[in-house]
Amino acid sequence: MSEISLSSAVRSNLLTLKNTSDLINRTQDRLATGLKVSSPSDNAKIFFEAKALNDRASTISEKKESIDQAVSSVSVALEAVNAIDSIVEQLKGLAISAQSATTTAEFTELNTQYNSLISQIDNVAADASYQGLNLVNGTGSTLSVSFSESTSSKLTIASVDLRNNSTGLAITTGATLSATSLNTCAINQLDGAIATLNSKAKSLGSNVALLQTRLDFNEAYSNTLEVGADKLRLADITEEGANLVALQTRQQLGISSLSFAGQQEQSVLSLFR
Repeated sequence: MSEISLSSAVRSNLLTLKNTSDLINRTQDRLATGLKVSSPSDNAKIFFEAKALNDRASTISEKKESIDQAVSSVSVALEAVNAIDSIVEQLKGLAISAQSATTTAEFTELNTQYNSLISQIDNVAADASYQGLNLVNGTGSTLSVSFSESTSSKLTIASVDLRNNSTGLAITTGATLSATSLNTCAINQLDGAIATLNSKAKSLGSNVALLQTRLDFNEAYSNTLEVGADKLRLADITEEGANLVALQTRQQLGISSLSFAGQQEQSVLSLFR
């Protein structure tokens, strides 16, 4: 079978229509996906630059979750410190009240309340656990938070002992409050415990503030990376919409031009009839 011979005008119009059709398909795909670069074949350089930014954002987001959990862990410990401090303040109030008590019944009631409150210190310390980690119920536990892939970019918080024992607050239990110098001794112990609790509260509060700062930074950083990737890959929908209209118009003109070229060939053919 012999090959069909087409005039240069028809061939040119067919090629133009094919190119226009390809551009229309590409534009419609961009409008459907919202992406001007969706695969390496579109633009390998931009595709992999955007992928690197998104991968980095994903890594930062993973760290953000662990930092957020660390904020909760330290916040629980700080709340426990504040609760224990409130108990110790109440103990001090009872010791001071005992100095002005006059009857046996008053002393008995004050001592009952005093020793009952002391037992609550250990209860609060034991309850201050978050996901199995307790930062106030004895030494030996550690919270380590990584801020990034860098091994040096992290925060380590060691647990403390805020129980009422010799290594913790060391408040004498079973003491008998009276209007004697024993109360002065008890008040001194309680003042020491309050100073310890205030110090731990400042330390934990500082750590919570640092963790929150890093959490906010990681969130903003991750968002910036994702925005950067979008700038590289996202299509301008308004521009692509205008392109589609222009291409469809060009396609119609191409079809008309092809029709005119065919009519010209028919006119030439008629001369040989």
